[in-house]
Amino acid sequence: MPERTAEDVLREEYFDLLPDIRRLAEHLEAETKHRLLAVSRRLHEYERITVHSRIKDCESALDKLLRRERQQGRIFDPNKVYTLRELRDLAGVRVLVFPESRMNEIDVALETIFESRTEDPIRSDSGETLAFKYSGYCPEATGKIPGECQIVPMLTGLFWEVEHSAMYKPSPRLKDAVRTPELRERRQRVLDALGAFEREFERLARSETL
Repeated sequence: MPERTAEDVLREEYFDLLPDIRRLAEHLEAETKHRLLAVSRRLHEYERITVHSRIKDCESALDKLLRRERQQGRIFDPNKVYTLRELRDLAGVRVLVFPESRMNEIDVALETIFESRTEDPIRSDSGETLAFKYSGYCPEATGKIPGECQIVPMLTGLFWEVEHSAMYKPSPRLKDAVRTPELRERRQRVLDALGAFEREFERLARSETL
């Protein structure tokens, strides 16, 4: 019988953890929606909050762990022990917010959703914070793995979903395309434009309600 590879061991671990991953995703979505009820009831007619959970699939989890290891030749070191428990986003929840000025209020409402949280904001190439991101454990759901929460301006989040689907999922050969200077510049222009639109829309909307 051939010796099991690191990939074999990690795939087995993934499916052992899958019930906990699903339970954590369901818990995060339900808890987030519950905590945001008070905020949702105060929204103006043009404001939006959308909450959805997600689970990282097996191959994406392996790929992320491999990228973190920065292994030469993109293979796992056969002499090293790996575990998917190192990943902090096997289960997560994303909150899309319009306009972005509600982000801080939502962040406060979700401040204690994890027992303790590690902050890791998503930043632009220029260092500007694009979205809040943090991770931690929810013992009520599982103590085996941490989960992740993101609070993202809605238009930016929707752009990310399209970008991720177009650039990564259907065609792995395009993964390196996102690193080209030309595409990075155009991507940043899109993010800047979406942010500017949200801020200008809110300024005009608020001036009409004064």
